[in-house]
Parts: sequence; C-alpha cells; structure tokens
Amino acid sequence: MGALPEIFLPLVRDPGQSALCLDFDGTLAPIVADPAGARPLPGAPELLARLAARFALVAVISGRPVDFLAHALGSPAGVRLFGLYGLGQVGPDARPWAGAIADAVDEARDLAPAGVYVEPKGLTVTLHWRQAPDAGPWVTAFAARQEQQRGLRVYPGRLSLELRPPLDVDKGTVLRSLTTGMAAVAVFGDDLGDLPAFAAAADMVAHGVAAVRVAVVDEETAPEVTAEADVVVRGPDGALALLEQLAQAAGVSG
Repeated sequence: MGALPEIFLPLVRDPGQSALCLDFDGTLAPIVADPAGARPLPGAPELLARLAARFALVAVISGRPVDFLAHALGSPAGVRLFGLYGLGQVGPDARPWAGAIADAVDEARDLAPAGVYVEPKGLTVTLHWRQAPDAGPWVTAFAARQEQQRGLRVYPGRLSLELRPPLDVDKGTVLRSLTTGMAAVAVFGDDLGDLPAFAAAADMVAHGVAAVRVAVVDEETAPEVTAEADVVVRGPDGALALLEQLAQAAGVSG
C-alpha cells in the first residue's frame, strides 16, 4: 500500500472535524447483474465502523432505500445511512409523489420487455436494462413518457434510468446539510448520480473547506465522473484500499 496522497492530509490531521461520505453501488459494493443481490466487499462494514469511531462523520448516501442499506451493510456502528438521495429525509414534500411512482411501477411491470428489471423504491423507481441490452431505447421512451404525463424527473445511471419526484433533493443537498462546519470532507462516488455531491464538494473548496472528490471507476464509468474527480481509484477494491490508508493515517485502531 503506497503513501496516502497529500490531498487527504487535512482529513487525517483532524479527523474529529472531518467527514467521509460514500456511495454504495459501485463504490462499496461491486456492480452485479441483479441489483437486489448487491453486497459490500468483505470487510467494508467493519472498516466503516472503525472509521466512524475516529472521524466526525462517516455516511453512506445512496439511491437505495435505507432499509436495503441497513440490511446489506449490517448497520455498522456510528455510520449514518441516507437513502433515495435524501428523499427519505424530506418528509411531506416527497410523500405526495408516492402514488405517481407506484403508477409508473405498475405500468413498467406490465409493459417492459423481457429482461428489464423494474426496481421500486417507494419514492423512486429504477429501470435496469443490464440483462436486456437491446431494451435501452424502450426504457428511454418509457421514462420520457412518465416525465411528460406524471411530472417525474428522469436521471441516468449505469445501464438504467431512474424516475424521481421533481424536488431539488440530491446527493449534493444531503452532503451540504451533513458537513456544515466541517474542516475537511471526502466524497466517494462512481456514477452520474454522484456528480451533485462532487459539485457540492467543489463549492466547499471555494469556501475554505479541504474537500476531495474520489471517483471509483471501471469500464462503465461515465467520463464526466472522472473529469470532476480529484483522485481516481479502480473499483470498490481501490476505494476500500484508500479508506484503509485513511484509517491508518488517522490512527484508527484495527
């Protein structure tokens, strides 16, 4: 394991004023054909708990529901979990959209070509075509129709599109709310949905916070993600190796 890149030194010099914010799929967990089967790399939950004992904040901010994250990660001690890009925390503003999402789920299940996986999440729904490579145009057209007819917003992901309520809530708004007053922040992500968090981190730098954007990349990573990053690592294995470096440099006990 090499030396910790210098850009991370502000985090380990004062971990009590530092935050680590991470995506789940593609960052802590490998991308898999069946999203329901995604699980973190071995040792990841324990490493997060060790970091949470030393750093002011360790958070997983994901498009998955919080219940899924808690089950997959085992609710590691001290780690805060935020699902649905923060929609689960905005309360009454999001709840009225549950009906529109449910209707979109029903329509998608009735009409989707074979192999398209419809993943309902309560306040959002994701349509995956990883196992139906030719179905991307159908998913794109279906999502555009839901946007027009139901007022939902469409967000691209890895061989997927997600439908969400038209609310200004994303990983960036969650990151800003969690890290107020922090001296240093590192945000890890792998997909287009992480770009709002990267943008929030860039804005923090402009206001004197030592913020670092870490892209966790593989062959599918959108070039925009890499372009906005300060540091690039290869896959969840690379992310965990970097987190272990941070733990050692901050004096986190094993």
